[in-house]
Amino acid sequence: MRSDAVKTGMQQAPHRSLFNALGLTKEELSKPLVGIVSSYNEIVPGHMNLDKIVEAVKLGVAMAGGTPIVFPAIAVCDGIAMGHIGMKYSLVTRDLIADSTEAMAMAHQFDALVMVPNCDKNVPGLLMAAARINVPTVFVSGGPMLAGRVHGQKRSLSSMFEAVGSYSAGTMTEEEVEEFENKVCPTCGSCSGMYTANSMNCLTEVLGMGLKGNGTIPAVYSERIKLAKHAGMQVMEMYRRNIRPRDIMTKEAILNALTVDMALGCSTNSMLHLPAIAHEIGWDFDITFANQISEKTPNLCHLAPAGPTYIEDLNEAGGVYAVMNELAKKDLLNLDCITVTGKTVGENIEGCVNRNPEVIRPVDNPYTQTGGLAVLTGNLAPDGGVVKKSAVCEEMMVHEGPARVFDCEEDAIAAIKGGKIVPGDVVVIRYEGPKGGPGMREMLNPTSAIAGMGLGSSVALITDGRFSGASRGASIGHISPEAAVGGPIALVEEGDLIRINIPENKLELAVSEEELAKRKEKWQPREPKVTTGYLARYAAMVTSGNRGAVLEVPKR
Repeated sequence: MRSDAVKTGMQQAPHRSLFNALGLTKEELSKPLVGIVSSYNEIVPGHMNLDKIVEAVKLGVAMAGGTPIVFPAIAVCDGIAMGHIGMKYSLVTRDLIADSTEAMAMAHQFDALVMVPNCDKNVPGLLMAAARINVPTVFVSGGPMLAGRVHGQKRSLSSMFEAVGSYSAGTMTEEEVEEFENKVCPTCGSCSGMYTANSMNCLTEVLGMGLKGNGTIPAVYSERIKLAKHAGMQVMEMYRRNIRPRDIMTKEAILNALTVDMALGCSTNSMLHLPAIAHEIGWDFDITFANQISEKTPNLCHLAPAGPTYIEDLNEAGGVYAVMNELAKKDLLNLDCITVTGKTVGENIEGCVNRNPEVIRPVDNPYTQTGGLAVLTGNLAPDGGVVKKSAVCEEMMVHEGPARVFDCEEDAIAAIKGGKIVPGDVVVIRYEGPKGGPGMREMLNPTSAIAGMGLGSSVALITDGRFSGASRGASIGHISPEAAVGGPIALVEEGDLIRINIPENKLELAVSEEELAKRKEKWQPREPKVTTGYLARYAAMVTSGNRGAVLEVPKR
C-alpha cells in the first residue's frame, strides 16, 4: 500500500503515534487510507449539502474495506462573487484547489481518493489534481438545484440576473424582482441550468471519472445519497484493480468530453477547463480544434439558458448516458475508453434510452447539425474567442456594428443600464483577461443587462474575460491574445466596425493592417491592476484563455 510510507515499520512509529492521536485503530491502519476531498462550506448553495454526501461516501468506503479520512477543498460561489472584485478570485481558485489537493494527498500518502465537489472551479480543479496525483479516484458531486417556479414557469439564476436588467429598463417593478429573488433558487445544489458547474459535473461522467447520474441527479433527491455510497464502494474496487485517473482521462476520453459538450450545449467555461485538464495529462491543444468536433456533432439539448428545460429534466430524460447513447448511433464517441466502473464507455451506456425527445433530441432530429459551442478567429482574435452558439438567437448569428469600447466591466454595465447602448452596437470589454483582470472575470451582469433591457437580439458583447454558463446571446469571450499583452482587442477604437459571423467562425475588425500596425506602435502596456498577493502571482504565471488559462513557471 502507498500509505505504508506513513504507517508501517519502525521508522514510522512517530507517524503511528500521530494516527493514534486521531483515534485511529490498528484495524483501521491495516486498511487502505482513502482521502475524501470535501468541498463543503456554508457560503456556496451547491455545497451546503456536501456534509451529507461526504458521510455517505465514508460509509461506502468503510463498507468496502477502506479507511476514509476527510480533508477540505475551497470553493467560491460565482453568483455571489459576480460583478465586483470577488470575481477576480473565482477562476484563480481552480489552481489553488488543484495545488492544495495535490499537496494534501502527496504529503499524507493516501492510497485512493474520492472527490466531492459541486460548483464551478472545484470540479475542474479536482480533476486536474486527480490527474497529477494518479491514485484510484472517483468523483461524486453534490448535485443540481431544482428549478424555481415563478407564475407557473420554471426559472433559474439567469432569470434573476435578467430581471435586474428588466428593472433598469422599467419593464419590471421592484415587487416583481423580489418575487424572482425569493423563488428562482428554491433548494441547495448547483444552479439549475446548464451553467458551468452542471456542465463540468456532466462532463465528469463523460470523462469516465463519475458514476451514472453524477451530473444530473438533483441535490435534494435521496438517490444522490445512494450514489455517494456507491462511489465510496467503487473507489475500493478501483484500488483493488489499480484503475487510475490517467488510465481513464486519456486523449480519447477528452475528445469524448468535447463531443458531448457540443451535444449538450455546455458553458463556454468548459473551453477553459477541458484544455487545463488535458494539460495535466500532457496534451496541449489549440482550442480552434473544437470546431472540428462541432462540425460533426449535432446539438441535442437546449437547456437553460439556451431553452426552457433544466438539469432535472435532463435527469428524467435519461441523463448524460442517454445523450451519449444518441451520439453513439452516429459513431461519434470512442466506446472503448475505460471508466471508474471498470467497464468501457460502451458497456456503461448500453440500454440507456432517451425517455423524452423534447429534452434530448434524437440524433437524427437535432436542434442543429453542429455543436453548441464555436471558436471564432480573425484579426480581432488571432488565437480564438469562444461563443455558446446554441444560446444565440438567429438574428445575431451574423452581425456587424460599431464598437463601444470599455476598459473594465463596471464602465460597460453603467453604459448599458444608462441607456447608452443602442441596437446594432458591439460592446467591447477588455483588460479583463487572465492577466489583465487579473483572473478573467465572468460577464454575467452585462450580458444579463443586455438581455433584460430587450437588446439581446440586436447587441453583441466581446471580451477577453469570460462568461457565466448563465449568459446567453451573442457573447464572445476568451478573446486571445488578451488586451494586457497587446492583443488586437487592445487596439480597437470607439466606432470601429466589427463583423461577427458565427456560422463561418469569423470575428473581424474592419480596420486595415496598416492602421492596426500604427496603433500597435503607439500601444503601451497598462500598469497591473493588482501588484500584491495571490492575484499578482497568478497574473505573472497565467497563460492566455485559448490555452485554458493554465499556470506556467516563468522560463529562466
